[in-house]
Amino acid sequence: MTMSYTATVLDAPDARELADFYRRLLGWETVDDSPDWVTLREPGGTARLSFQTEKLYRRPAWPAAADAQLMMAHLDIAVDDLRAELAHAVEEGAEVAGFQPQEHVRVCLDPAGHPFCLYVPES
Repeated sequence: MTMSYTATVLDAPDARELADFYRRLLGWETVDDSPDWVTLREPGGTARLSFQTEKLYRRPAWPAAADAQLMMAHLDIAVDDLRAELAHAVEEGAEVAGFQPQEHVRVCLDPAGHPFCLYVPES
């Protein structure tokens, strides 16, 4: 038997709504779209990001806080121009997190509260 990693899945109160945010943010294409499940794919690539509706979804706390829903994972997104892409993310509906642990990375929260990091890769 062979295993093959296919996608990361994010839970959300509304899969289509969160998928639409990431489609606009990343410029990826929709390859599967149903009311409670959406998959995006990088154009011309194999990277995929899926979203599923979870009625009991709770926003994670960033940074972590006692007795709060903890973040289970986050996305790292490489960019060429941190300032421009941060402005784009906010324009599409992201929130810049109040806590920024690194100077060269910007932590943002998507509309469902999932943290994601924008960064310029070091040469």
